Amino acid sequence: MMRFSHERLETFLSQFRRLIECESPSSDPRALAASAALVAGIGEELTGVRPRVRTVEGFPHVRFDLGTGPRRILLLGHHDTVWPRGTLASMPFSAENGMVRGPGADDMKGGILIALHAIALLRAFAGEDLLDGVSVLITADEELGSPTSRPLIESLSAGAEAVLVFESGGASGEVKIARKGVAIYEFEAVGRAAHAGVEPEKGVNATVELAHQVLRIAQLGAPELGTSVVPAVVHSGTTTNTVPARGTLAVDSRAESVAEQERVDASLRALTAVVPGARLVLHGGINRPPLEDLSSLPLLGRAQQIAEALDHPPVRPLRVGGGSDANFAAGVGALTLDGLGTVGGGSHADDEHALIEWIPRRVELVAGLLGSLLEDPLPHH
Repeated sequence: MMRFSHERLETFLSQFRRLIECESPSSDPRALAASAALVAGIGEELTGVRPRVRTVEGFPHVRFDLGTGPRRILLLGHHDTVWPRGTLASMPFSAENGMVRGPGADDMKGGILIALHAIALLRAFAGEDLLDGVSVLITADEELGSPTSRPLIESLSAGAEAVLVFESGGASGEVKIARKGVAIYEFEAVGRAAHAGVEPEKGVNATVELAHQVLRIAQLGAPELGTSVVPAVVHSGTTTNTVPARGTLAVDSRAESVAEQERVDASLRALTAVVPGARLVLHGGINRPPLEDLSSLPLLGRAQQIAEALDHPPVRPLRVGGGSDANFAAGVGALTLDGLGTVGGGSHADDEHALIEWIPRRVELVAGLLGSLLEDPLPHH
């Protein structure tokens, strides 16, 4: 039975510190380049494979391909964070009281290490040959919606037997089997300016047009189906004494199914202007397809078997609203399981942390799951 030793944990925590202290905000190309180089170096030590770093529009994505056979399993993570450079001054790395703290601890510097250490553990236990066909992709723009990495994620996921994603797990070690799809829109209302005091009747009021649309859009959600449609940020007009000639309305929509995403999309595109003379222009659309549980349940079942064999706590499923790169993998038809990273909390908040006691369990679970899938593949769904 593969076990993650105390010595391996000490190495993990040392590498964890190095990754956290190498700040990597998504919007800072120089910081991302340094982070990618560090991920590449640590990954090469653990996997025995020299990675390729592919930089697209300033975003360096790190890829490890083990063996020479066809790609079978993809391990997916990201090294960018939401934290600006300098956050370490107020959120320094610490590993005490059973917790690792610091920017990116839970989202998802620890998840990167769990993936890489699981490969190292399986490699030591079963040898190089078993890992033939495994790839690891650590991207640099997930926190921005993966604009440059999405094509790479989708191409590597298409045809893979399984995709394992290393976003953080639930607070009690749950894995994530469903994520809502995400759609982001902006309505532009185009009217006509006029002096608000002298001749307002000559204007076409973009603010009033947006007010009509806000009320329409707010009715499109279906809470009973897990669908939300939220009119969010509004900007309109220039000065108090001018009839607004232009305004914008941002809309956030989340849905559990492709059918619901398509219904909302069609409904938004069917909206027409109410104010005479006004014009509506819709920008944006569906950003991430949903991760539906049908894509995850076979892998969940296998993970539960592995946890039981390891005498770990039961692996329970969790459905969440936020999107991740797991949505893209599932969207091209891959069996996908998310939430295999650290167990902790506070992602994107100043109490971000990862629980140290869960690190060996997570590495052992992923190593066991990876070995099981390589030796006994799941039938393609």
